[in-house]
Amino acid sequence: MIYFFLMRVNKYLALCGLGSRRHVETMVTAGRVRLNGVVITDLATLIPEDATVTVDNRPVKPAMDKVYILLNKPAGVVSTTYDPQGRPTVLDVIHNNPKQYATLLNSVRLYPVGRLDYHTCGLLLLTNDGALTKQLTHPSTHVDKIYHATVDRPVTKAELEILSSGVKIDGVKTAPASFTYIKHDRTQIQVIIHEGRNRQIRKMFETIDIKVTHLIRLQEGKLSLGNLPSGDWKFVRKSQII
Repeated sequence: MIYFFLMRVNKYLALCGLGSRRHVETMVTAGRVRLNGVVITDLATLIPEDATVTVDNRPVKPAMDKVYILLNKPAGVVSTTYDPQGRPTVLDVIHNNPKQYATLLNSVRLYPVGRLDYHTCGLLLLTNDGALTKQLTHPSTHVDKIYHATVDRPVTKAELEILSSGVKIDGVKTAPASFTYIKHDRTQIQVIIHEGRNRQIRKMFETIDIKVTHLIRLQEGKLSLGNLPSGDWKFVRKSQII
């Protein structure tokens, strides 16, 4: 639950998933809202924590405790909540593409789970569940991440084997991974890793003088991007993640 002491009625109803604050204000002024059985029409009404609120005689209550959002991050967006250089962040993408119940997010502090670099797109999980974030990002948690990489020249089978067995980047060898052709196209490579080092896939290809021209994350653990359009997002359940 979201805990509060006193909250204005329009914010309370918005947190119940009934629409934007302006939208729910019409419910109040129309006399559709009751506080402890009494009709309220004053938008300045404050709702106590232990109150009973009904809309059209149906009880409503905020139920946003832990929030989990799957975002298809576009390229050219930073995976942080704030950027000192003024570049667009993943939070900007979410708030610029509002959904039903998106007003709920105004009271939730979301953070990305791990990162995708500025030029990489695809699946990114955001949540306010700190315990889950630590669990998914801890080095001992081997969560497979599946990517589709487009590269600037054909990759030989021998080079794929080199990458799969691990290469040194930033002085440290990468863990064994999977690098395979996609539909026999030697410039389209499926990559499966469980590490999350900075620009890892791009740096791995650079060790064999290959440049990644496009990189998208398609899956992380149980979560799959599916047909979610770039820049779009959706709520997911914790059970879909772990």
